[in-house]
Amino acid sequence: MITALASRYTAEYPTIAPVLCGQSLSWLQQLRAEALSQFSAQGFPSPREEEWRYTNVSAIEKKLFSPATSIATSAIDKELLKSYQLKDAWSVVLIDGHFSAEFSVLEGLPEAVSVLSMSDALEKQPETLEKYINQAVNNDKHGFIAFNTAWFGDGLFIHIDAKQVLEKPVQILHLATRADVLTATRTVIVADQMAEASIIETFVGLDNAYLSAAVTEVFVGANADVTLYKLQCESEKAYHFGGTYVQQARDARFTHHNFAFGGLLARCDIHADLDHASECELNGLYLGVKRQHIDNHTRINHLKPHGISRELYKGVLDDRARGVFQGRVIVAEDAQKTDSQMNNRNLLLSNDAEADTKPQLEIYADDVKCGHGVTVGQLDEKSIFYLQSRCVDEETARNMLTFAFANEMVDKIKIKDLHDKVLEQVLVRFPQEGVNKEWL
Repeated sequence: MITALASRYTAEYPTIAPVLCGQSLSWLQQLRAEALSQFSAQGFPSPREEEWRYTNVSAIEKKLFSPATSIATSAIDKELLKSYQLKDAWSVVLIDGHFSAEFSVLEGLPEAVSVLSMSDALEKQPETLEKYINQAVNNDKHGFIAFNTAWFGDGLFIHIDAKQVLEKPVQILHLATRADVLTATRTVIVADQMAEASIIETFVGLDNAYLSAAVTEVFVGANADVTLYKLQCESEKAYHFGGTYVQQARDARFTHHNFAFGGLLARCDIHADLDHASECELNGLYLGVKRQHIDNHTRINHLKPHGISRELYKGVLDDRARGVFQGRVIVAEDAQKTDSQMNNRNLLLSNDAEADTKPQLEIYADDVKCGHGVTVGQLDEKSIFYLQSRCVDEETARNMLTFAFANEMVDKIKIKDLHDKVLEQVLVRFPQEGVNKEWL
Protein backbone atom coordinates (compact mmCIF):
# COMPACT_ATOMS: atom_id res chain seq x y z
CA MET A 1 0.00 0.00 0.00
CA ILE A 2 1.41 3.39 -1.03
CA THR A 3 1.23 6.04 1.66
CA ALA A 4 -0.28 9.42 0.80
CA LEU A 5 3.02 11.18 1.31
CA ALA A 6 4.96 8.64 -0.73
CA SER A 7 2.37 9.02 -3.47
CA ARG A 8 2.88 12.80 -3.57
CA TYR A 9 6.64 12.48 -3.82
CA THR A 10 6.41 9.65 -6.34
CA ALA A 11 4.05 11.69 -8.52
CA GLU A 12 6.50 14.60 -8.50
CA TYR A 13 9.52 12.45 -9.27
CA PRO A 14 9.27 12.44 -13.11
CA THR A 15 9.62 16.23 -13.15
CA ILE A 16 12.69 16.09 -10.88
CA ALA A 17 14.51 13.05 -12.28
CA PRO A 18 15.88 14.73 -15.45
CA VAL A 19 17.96 17.20 -13.43
CA LEU A 20 19.46 14.66 -11.03
CA CYS A 21 23.12 13.77 -11.52
CA GLY A 22 24.25 10.67 -13.38
CA GLN A 23 21.53 10.61 -16.02
CA SER A 24 23.71 8.80 -18.58
CA LEU A 25 24.65 5.93 -16.27
CA SER A 26 22.42 2.90 -16.70
CA TRP A 27 23.55 1.28 -13.44
CA LEU A 28 22.67 4.41 -11.46
CA GLN A 29 19.32 4.80 -13.18
CA GLN A 30 18.50 1.21 -12.31
CA LEU A 31 19.55 1.84 -8.72
CA ARG A 32 17.35 4.95 -8.55
CA ALA A 33 14.39 3.09 -10.07
CA GLU A 34 14.68 0.32 -7.50
CA ALA A 35 14.93 2.87 -4.70
CA LEU A 36 11.92 4.78 -5.99
CA SER A 37 9.90 1.57 -6.12
CA GLN A 38 11.00 0.72 -2.59
CA PHE A 39 10.08 4.15 -1.28
CA SER A 40 6.75 4.21 -3.09
CA ALA A 41 5.77 0.97 -1.40
CA GLN A 42 7.29 1.71 1.99
CA GLY A 43 7.10 5.49 2.43
CA PHE A 44 8.94 7.23 5.23
CA PRO A 45 9.61 5.21 8.40
CA SER A 46 6.79 4.74 10.87
CA PRO A 47 6.73 4.16 14.65
CA ARG A 48 5.38 0.71 13.77
CA GLU A 49 8.94 -0.16 12.78
CA GLU A 50 10.95 -1.25 15.80
CA GLU A 51 13.95 0.96 15.04
CA TRP A 52 11.66 4.01 14.71
CA ARG A 53 9.29 3.28 17.57
CA TYR A 54 10.23 6.48 19.45
CA THR A 55 10.29 8.81 16.43
CA ASN A 56 7.25 9.85 14.43
CA VAL A 57 8.11 11.67 11.19
CA SER A 58 4.49 12.21 10.14
CA ALA A 59 4.97 15.98 10.65
CA ILE A 60 6.86 15.95 7.36
CA GLU A 61 3.56 15.17 5.65
CA LYS A 62 2.35 18.71 6.30
CA LYS A 63 4.72 20.00 3.61
CA LEU A 64 6.00 18.77 0.26
CA PHE A 65 9.70 19.55 0.15
CA SER A 66 11.19 19.97 -3.31
CA PRO A 67 14.86 19.97 -4.34
CA ALA A 68 16.48 23.15 -5.59
CA THR A 69 17.60 22.95 -9.20
CA SER A 70 20.23 25.67 -8.83
CA ILE A 71 22.05 27.79 -6.27
CA ALA A 72 20.38 31.09 -5.36
CA THR A 73 23.44 33.25 -4.74
CA SER A 74 21.36 36.18 -3.54
CA ALA A 75 19.90 34.08 -0.70
CA ILE A 76 23.26 33.08 0.73
CA ASP A 77 24.07 34.52 4.13
CA LYS A 78 27.80 34.95 3.59
CA GLU A 79 28.41 35.91 7.20
CA LEU A 80 26.71 32.74 8.43
CA LEU A 81 28.70 30.71 5.94
CA LYS A 82 31.94 32.33 6.97
CA SER A 83 31.21 31.82 10.66
CA TYR A 84 31.01 28.05 10.17
CA GLN A 85 33.92 27.61 7.78
CA LEU A 86 36.91 26.39 9.75
CA LYS A 87 40.12 28.33 9.31
CA ASP A 88 42.75 25.62 9.12
CA ALA A 89 40.88 23.18 6.89
CA TRP A 90 39.99 22.49 3.31
CA SER A 91 36.35 23.44 2.90
CA VAL A 92 33.77 22.05 0.47
CA VAL A 93 30.48 23.96 0.44
CA LEU A 94 27.13 22.50 -0.62
CA ILE A 95 24.33 25.06 -0.89
CA ASP A 96 20.78 23.71 -0.92
CA GLY A 97 22.27 20.35 -1.85
CA HIS A 98 24.52 21.57 -4.69
CA PHE A 99 28.29 21.94 -4.78
CA SER A 100 29.53 25.55 -4.85
CA ALA A 101 33.01 26.05 -6.29
CA GLU A 102 32.76 29.76 -5.52
CA PHE A 103 32.67 29.28 -1.76
CA SER A 104 34.78 26.13 -1.46
CA VAL A 105 38.44 26.33 -0.44
CA LEU A 106 40.56 23.48 -1.84
CA GLU A 107 43.86 25.13 -2.66
CA GLY A 108 46.88 23.08 -1.66
CA LEU A 109 45.07 19.75 -1.55
CA PRO A 110 47.60 16.91 -2.11
CA GLU A 111 47.55 15.21 -5.50
CA ALA A 112 46.94 11.90 -3.75
CA VAL A 113 43.57 13.17 -2.53
CA SER A 114 40.55 13.59 -4.81
CA VAL A 115 37.70 15.82 -3.71
CA LEU A 116 34.95 16.05 -6.32
CA SER A 117 31.31 16.95 -6.32
CA MET A 118 29.18 13.86 -6.82
CA SER A 119 28.02 15.27 -10.17
CA ASP A 120 31.61 15.59 -11.41
CA ALA A 121 32.66 12.25 -9.97
CA LEU A 122 29.82 10.42 -11.73
CA GLU A 123 30.90 12.04 -14.98
CA LYS A 124 34.66 11.54 -14.60
CA GLN A 125 34.90 8.34 -12.53
CA PRO A 126 31.65 6.40 -13.05
CA GLU A 127 33.31 2.97 -12.81
CA THR A 128 34.80 3.89 -9.43
CA LEU A 129 31.51 5.18 -8.04
CA GLU A 130 29.69 2.07 -9.21
CA LYS A 131 31.89 0.03 -6.84
CA TYR A 132 30.91 2.14 -3.83
CA ILE A 133 27.44 3.72 -4.04
CA ASN A 134 24.95 1.67 -2.03
CA GLN A 135 27.59 -0.86 -1.01
CA ALA A 136 27.73 0.16 2.66
CA VAL A 137 23.96 0.44 2.99
CA ASN A 138 20.83 -1.02 1.39
CA ASN A 139 17.68 0.77 0.28
CA ASP A 140 15.50 -1.70 2.15
CA LYS A 141 16.89 -0.68 5.56
CA HIS A 142 14.27 2.04 5.83
CA GLY A 143 12.43 4.62 3.72
CA PHE A 144 14.87 7.51 4.20
CA ILE A 145 17.72 5.57 2.59
CA ALA A 146 15.61 4.62 -0.42
CA PHE A 147 14.40 8.22 -0.60
CA ASN A 148 17.95 9.55 -0.62
CA THR A 149 19.10 7.06 -3.27
CA ALA A 150 16.29 8.08 -5.60
CA TRP A 151 16.41 11.82 -4.95
CA PHE A 152 20.03 12.79 -4.32
CA GLY A 153 20.99 15.60 -6.68
CA ASP A 154 24.62 16.08 -5.68
CA GLY A 155 27.04 15.36 -2.90
CA LEU A 156 30.72 14.62 -2.61
CA PHE A 157 33.31 11.98 -3.45
CA ILE A 158 36.51 11.94 -1.40
CA HIS A 159 39.25 9.45 -2.26
CA ILE A 160 42.45 9.28 -0.23
CA ASP A 161 45.24 7.20 -1.75
CA ALA A 162 47.14 4.55 0.17
CA LYS A 163 49.58 5.80 2.83
CA GLN A 164 48.47 9.42 2.36
CA VAL A 165 48.24 11.31 5.65
CA LEU A 166 46.17 14.50 5.53
CA GLU A 167 47.75 17.24 7.64
CA LYS A 168 44.52 19.27 7.71
CA PRO A 169 40.90 18.16 7.93
CA VAL A 170 38.42 18.36 5.06
CA GLN A 171 35.20 20.15 6.01
CA ILE A 172 31.94 19.42 4.18
CA LEU A 173 29.65 22.37 4.89
CA HIS A 174 25.96 21.96 4.06
CA LEU A 175 24.00 25.23 3.98
CA ALA A 176 20.22 25.40 3.46
CA THR A 177 18.99 28.82 2.35
CA ARG A 178 15.39 28.31 1.15
CA ALA A 179 12.09 27.51 2.75
CA ASP A 180 10.47 24.16 1.90
CA VAL A 181 13.61 22.98 0.11
CA LEU A 182 14.80 19.37 0.06
CA THR A 183 18.56 18.96 0.30
CA ALA A 184 19.27 15.33 -0.59
CA THR A 185 22.99 14.62 -0.84
CA ARG A 186 25.11 11.50 -1.20
CA THR A 187 28.71 11.45 0.01
CA VAL A 188 31.22 8.65 -0.54
CA ILE A 189 34.50 8.65 1.40
CA VAL A 190 37.21 6.14 0.54
CA ALA A 191 40.46 5.86 2.50
CA ASP A 192 42.82 3.32 0.98
CA GLN A 193 45.30 1.15 2.87
CA MET A 194 47.23 2.95 5.65
CA ALA A 195 45.71 6.34 4.82
CA GLU A 196 44.84 8.79 7.60
CA ALA A 197 42.31 11.62 7.46
CA SER A 198 39.92 13.74 9.51
CA ILE A 199 36.68 14.85 7.87
CA ILE A 200 34.07 17.23 9.29
CA GLU A 201 30.42 17.32 8.22
CA THR A 202 28.63 20.55 9.20
CA PHE A 203 24.89 21.10 8.67
CA VAL A 204 23.47 24.62 9.07
CA GLY A 205 20.62 26.63 7.60
CA LEU A 206 18.65 29.83 7.67
CA ASP A 207 15.57 30.11 9.88
CA ASN A 208 13.28 28.19 7.53
CA ALA A 209 11.42 24.91 7.45
CA TYR A 210 13.26 22.50 5.16
CA LEU A 211 14.27 18.85 4.94
CA SER A 212 17.86 17.61 4.94
CA ALA A 213 18.33 14.01 3.83
CA ALA A 214 22.02 13.13 3.72
CA VAL A 215 23.64 9.71 3.37
CA THR A 216 27.39 9.21 3.81
CA GLU A 217 29.13 5.94 2.95
CA VAL A 218 32.63 5.46 4.36
CA PHE A 219 35.12 2.78 3.31
CA VAL A 220 38.17 2.45 5.55
CA GLY A 221 40.97 0.37 4.03
CA ALA A 222 43.30 -2.03 5.78
CA ASN A 223 45.19 -0.35 8.61
CA ALA A 224 43.75 3.03 7.62
CA ASP A 225 42.55 5.58 10.18
CA VAL A 226 39.55 7.85 9.57
CA THR A 227 38.03 10.29 12.05
CA LEU A 228 34.67 11.76 11.09
CA TYR A 229 33.06 14.68 12.94
CA LYS A 230 29.45 15.73 12.49
CA LEU A 231 28.09 19.07 13.73
CA GLN A 232 24.36 19.41 13.13
CA CYS A 233 23.05 22.94 13.83
CA GLU A 234 20.03 23.04 11.56
CA SER A 235 17.23 25.60 11.83
CA GLU A 236 14.79 25.17 14.72
CA LYS A 237 12.08 24.60 12.07
CA ALA A 238 14.03 22.07 10.01
CA TYR A 239 13.83 18.31 9.67
CA HIS A 240 17.05 16.36 9.44
CA PHE A 241 17.95 12.80 8.55
CA GLY A 242 21.63 11.95 8.38
CA GLY A 243 22.92 8.43 7.91
CA THR A 244 26.58 7.37 8.11
CA TYR A 245 27.36 3.82 7.02
CA VAL A 246 30.88 2.44 7.40
CA GLN A 247 32.76 -0.58 6.11
CA GLN A 248 36.07 -1.26 7.83
CA ALA A 249 38.74 -3.55 6.45
CA ARG A 250 41.21 -5.56 8.53
CA ASP A 251 42.96 -3.51 11.26
CA ALA A 252 41.08 -0.37 10.20
CA ARG A 253 40.31 2.35 12.72
CA PHE A 254 37.22 4.54 12.57
CA THR A 255 36.20 7.25 15.04
CA HIS A 256 32.99 9.26 14.89
CA HIS A 257 32.07 12.35 16.94
CA ASN A 258 28.42 13.30 16.57
CA PHE A 259 27.12 16.64 17.88
CA ALA A 260 23.36 16.97 17.37
CA PHE A 261 22.07 20.37 18.44
CA GLY A 262 19.63 21.66 15.81
CA GLY A 263 16.41 20.83 14.01
CA LEU A 264 12.82 20.52 15.12
CA LEU A 265 13.09 16.80 14.44
CA ALA A 266 16.47 15.21 13.78
CA ARG A 267 17.56 11.62 13.31
CA CYS A 268 21.12 10.36 12.96
CA ASP A 269 22.09 6.81 12.00
CA ILE A 270 25.64 5.52 12.42
CA HIS A 271 26.27 1.92 11.39
CA ALA A 272 29.70 0.29 11.19
CA ASP A 273 30.79 -3.16 9.97
CA LEU A 274 34.09 -4.31 11.50
CA ASP A 275 36.55 -6.76 9.98
CA HIS A 276 39.35 -8.67 11.71
CA ALA A 277 40.96 -6.60 14.53
CA SER A 278 39.14 -3.44 13.47
CA GLU A 279 38.57 -0.67 15.98
CA CYS A 280 35.54 1.59 16.15
CA GLU A 281 34.82 4.47 18.53
CA LEU A 282 31.51 6.33 18.54
CA ASN A 283 31.05 9.48 20.63
CA GLY A 284 27.96 11.66 20.71
CA LEU A 285 26.42 14.68 22.40
CA TYR A 286 22.82 15.74 21.81
CA LEU A 287 21.27 18.87 23.29
CA GLY A 288 17.53 19.42 23.16
CA VAL A 289 15.52 22.49 24.15
CA LYS A 290 11.95 23.72 23.64
CA ARG A 291 10.14 20.96 21.70
CA GLN A 292 13.07 19.48 19.85
CA HIS A 293 13.13 15.76 19.10
CA ILE A 294 16.62 14.31 18.58
CA ASP A 295 17.06 10.62 17.76
CA ASN A 296 20.39 8.78 17.56
CA HIS A 297 20.56 5.23 16.25
CA THR A 298 23.88 3.37 16.30
CA ARG A 299 24.78 -0.12 15.23
CA ILE A 300 28.17 -1.81 15.41
CA ASN A 301 28.54 -5.15 13.64
CA HIS A 302 31.49 -7.22 14.82
CA LEU A 303 31.90 -9.64 11.93
CA LYS A 304 35.40 -11.02 12.56
CA PRO A 305 37.59 -11.82 15.61
CA HIS A 306 39.57 -9.41 17.78
CA GLY A 307 37.44 -6.34 17.07
CA ILE A 308 37.28 -3.49 19.58
CA SER A 309 34.46 -0.95 19.90
CA ARG A 310 33.81 1.84 22.36
CA GLU A 311 30.68 3.97 22.45
CA LEU A 312 29.70 6.90 24.67
CA TYR A 313 26.66 9.09 24.00
CA LYS A 314 25.44 11.87 26.28
CA GLY A 315 22.22 13.86 26.13
CA VAL A 316 21.14 17.07 27.87
CA LEU A 317 17.42 17.82 27.57
CA ASP A 318 15.48 20.86 28.76
CA ASP A 319 11.94 22.26 28.43
CA ARG A 320 9.77 19.72 26.56
CA ALA A 321 12.59 18.27 24.45
CA ARG A 322 12.84 14.55 23.78
CA GLY A 323 16.03 12.61 23.20
CA VAL A 324 16.27 9.08 21.86
CA PHE A 325 19.25 6.73 21.90
CA GLN A 326 19.10 3.28 20.37
CA GLY A 327 22.46 1.54 20.43
CA ARG A 328 22.95 -1.94 19.08
CA VAL A 329 26.08 -4.09 19.10
CA ILE A 330 26.01 -7.36 17.17
CA VAL A 331 28.76 -9.94 17.67
CA ALA A 332 28.73 -12.57 14.93
CA GLU A 333 29.47 -16.23 15.59
CA ASP A 334 32.93 -15.90 14.04
CA ALA A 335 33.78 -12.72 15.98
CA GLN A 336 35.58 -14.35 18.91
CA LYS A 337 37.75 -12.19 21.22
CA THR A 338 35.50 -9.17 20.63
CA ASP A 339 35.84 -6.35 23.17
CA SER A 340 32.89 -3.93 23.18
CA GLN A 341 31.58 -1.34 25.62
CA MET A 342 28.55 0.94 25.16
CA ASN A 343 27.32 3.70 27.47
CA ASN A 344 24.52 6.24 27.28
CA ARG A 345 24.08 9.04 29.85
CA ASN A 346 21.12 11.43 29.92
CA LEU A 347 20.64 14.58 31.97
CA LEU A 348 17.13 16.01 32.32
CA LEU A 349 16.90 19.68 33.26
CA SER A 350 13.11 19.84 33.21
CA ASN A 351 10.32 17.67 34.54
CA ASP A 352 8.78 17.79 31.05
CA ALA A 353 11.91 16.62 29.21
CA GLU A 354 12.04 12.99 28.13
CA ALA A 355 14.81 10.52 27.33
CA ASP A 356 14.18 7.14 25.73
CA THR A 357 17.16 4.82 25.66
CA LYS A 358 17.40 1.30 24.32
CA PRO A 359 20.81 -0.42 24.43
CA GLN A 360 21.02 -3.83 22.77
CA LEU A 361 23.66 -6.55 22.75
CA GLU A 362 23.30 -9.49 20.38
CA ILE A 363 26.11 -11.94 21.03
CA TYR A 364 26.50 -15.13 19.02
CA ALA A 365 30.11 -15.84 20.01
CA ASP A 366 31.17 -17.35 23.34
CA ASP A 367 34.61 -15.78 23.94
CA VAL A 368 33.88 -12.06 24.16
CA LYS A 369 33.94 -9.16 26.59
CA CYS A 370 30.89 -6.94 26.13
CA GLY A 371 28.94 -4.59 28.35
CA HIS A 372 26.65 -1.60 28.39
CA GLY A 373 25.40 1.02 30.83
CA VAL A 374 22.57 3.54 30.79
CA THR A 375 21.53 6.38 33.09
CA VAL A 376 18.67 8.87 32.94
CA GLY A 377 18.38 11.42 35.70
CA GLN A 378 18.71 14.95 37.00
CA LEU A 379 21.63 16.79 38.53
CA ASP A 380 23.05 15.26 41.68
CA GLU A 381 21.77 17.25 44.65
CA LYS A 382 24.81 16.28 46.71
CA SER A 383 27.10 17.83 44.09
CA ILE A 384 25.00 20.99 44.07
CA PHE A 385 25.15 21.16 47.85
CA TYR A 386 28.92 20.68 47.78
CA LEU A 387 29.38 23.65 45.44
CA GLN A 388 27.00 25.74 47.56
CA SER A 389 29.15 24.94 50.59
CA ARG A 390 32.03 26.49 48.62
CA CYS A 391 30.17 29.81 48.27
CA VAL A 392 28.64 29.06 44.86
CA ASP A 393 24.97 29.99 44.50
CA GLU A 394 22.52 27.25 43.46
CA GLU A 395 21.86 28.51 39.92
CA THR A 396 25.56 28.82 39.14
CA ALA A 397 26.20 25.41 40.64
CA ARG A 398 23.57 23.84 38.37
CA ASN A 399 25.03 25.61 35.32
CA MET A 400 28.55 24.49 36.16
CA LEU A 401 27.51 20.85 36.58
CA THR A 402 25.50 20.89 33.35
CA PHE A 403 28.39 22.26 31.33
CA ALA A 404 30.83 19.85 32.95
CA PHE A 405 28.57 16.96 31.95
CA ALA A 406 28.44 18.09 28.29
CA ASN A 407 32.02 19.27 28.09
CA GLU A 408 33.44 15.77 28.45
CA MET A 409 32.31 15.12 24.89
CA VAL A 410 33.47 18.49 23.58
CA ASP A 411 36.94 17.88 24.99
CA LYS A 412 37.29 14.80 22.78
CA ILE A 413 37.57 17.07 19.72
CA LYS A 414 41.21 17.31 18.66
CA ILE A 415 40.72 20.13 16.12
CA LYS A 416 40.89 23.42 18.01
CA ASP A 417 38.77 25.53 15.67
CA LEU A 418 36.04 22.89 15.65
CA HIS A 419 36.31 22.46 19.42
CA ASP A 420 35.71 26.20 19.90
CA LYS A 421 32.78 26.18 17.46
CA VAL A 422 31.08 23.26 19.21
CA LEU A 423 31.69 24.82 22.62
CA GLU A 424 30.11 28.03 21.38
CA GLN A 425 27.00 26.09 20.32
CA VAL A 426 26.77 24.45 23.75
CA LEU A 427 26.99 27.81 25.51
CA VAL A 428 24.27 29.29 23.29
CA ARG A 429 21.77 26.61 24.22
CA PHE A 430 21.96 26.68 28.00
CA PRO A 431 22.22 29.36 30.70
CA GLN A 432 25.72 30.82 30.94
CA GLU A 433 25.47 32.77 34.18
CA GLY A 434 28.32 31.85 36.47
CA VAL A 435 30.12 29.81 33.81
CA ASN A 436 33.44 31.08 32.52
CA LYS A 437 34.18 29.90 28.98
CA GLU A 438 37.87 29.57 29.81
CA TRP A 439 37.01 26.89 32.33
CA LEU A 440 35.58 24.59 29.68
